[in-house]
Amino acid sequence: MLVKVELFRGRDRVFAVLASGSGIVLPEAYGPWTSFKSLDLARGQIQPGLAVDECLDDIERFGIHVTDAHVRITEEAIG
Repeated sequence: MLVKVELFRGRDRVFAVLASGSGIVLPEAYGPWTSFKSLDLARGQIQPGLAVDECLDDIERFGIHVTDAHVRITEEAIG
């Protein structure tokens, strides 16, 4: 199953991924945010620079996936 997501770039090397149209608010601490691109993701897919399954797990659980230099910081970012 494909999930349409939006990628945003924050400060330094921080990126956030949200399901399109989710209405989730990006963490202010890592902004300002800029829309980067949109993608269709599916489990098991290879996407350079993005751990797709981990990303989709976070979106299901928290509504957002956040990384800093490709290291997952989702819980820290939303906590």
